Amino acid sequence: MNNIGRVKQLNTTINSEAGARSIQVPRALTIAGSDSGGGAGIQADLKTFQELGVYGMSAITALTAQNTTGVQAVYPTTPEAVVMQIRSIGSDIGVDALKTGMLFSAEIIIEVAEVIQEFGWTNVVVDPVMIAKGGSVLLQHSAIHALITKLLPLTEVVTPNIPEAEHLTGMSIKSASQKREAARKLAEYGARHVIIKGGHDDDELTASDLWYDGRNFTELEGKRIDTVHTHGTGCTFSAALTAGLAAGLEVGAALQQAKAFIQAAIEEGIAIGHGRGPTNHWAYQQRKQQVASV
Repeated sequence: MNNIGRVKQLNTTINSEAGARSIQVPRALTIAGSDSGGGAGIQADLKTFQELGVYGMSAITALTAQNTTGVQAVYPTTPEAVVMQIRSIGSDIGVDALKTGMLFSAEIIIEVAEVIQEFGWTNVVVDPVMIAKGGSVLLQHSAIHALITKLLPLTEVVTPNIPEAEHLTGMSIKSASQKREAARKLAEYGARHVIIKGGHDDDELTASDLWYDGRNFTELEGKRIDTVHTHGTGCTFSAALTAGLAAGLEVGAALQQAKAFIQAAIEEGIAIGHGRGPTNHWAYQQRKQQVASV
């Protein structure tokens, strides 16, 4: 057999063995901005997907130059480029669940909503990223209307923190009753489930998230951690929720997993850089392994 024949035989053997080892895995897409510092955005989402056993894909809406001290610059992607990334994924690999993070502009939001409808995707998690912890604007004011009218009607779960919920509803949230009213309003926009995160609450001991499923309210309490290393918490939480949905979990079970994931990530935050360090994306699995070994 000549060399060409040996190469063909080797390739056939490799492909056959690879096919025998092929497995079906849950698939999750993140449509968000890139964080050069690695703690939030696309990078945080893909790390979270990987830790939860989900195959992660991305469509980048903007490049950011940022680190633990803040965002130094934002370079938006064109709406056409965002859509082409999504179509490339949808037409070949497929999507079991997706999340949106930093969308930046009304034009991008409108295009993203249209392509979600085009593929008929329903497991949509919207993390309405608006302002970075350092104060940088990550969503143009003119884009809020597009998010409310175009994207939220397609949303399975929306996960704002309190300041984001205030921007979306136009109301002040200072009490439990106001938080519930805001959740109702967000549901009226079209989101089937609303989770208003409690990280900005005044309670010094707990951080209680409010879950509204269109009928019932559920309080999900977590211990508040005294730490500055919280960069990327919202991205990580919504990515963990998306991973659960991609794996076939119901919203309640996916939410419980996401809550445990972000709690571990915050409690074991990473002290790097000179500002707010990132959460620890491998802490959740490490804890599970420690429990299993006992």
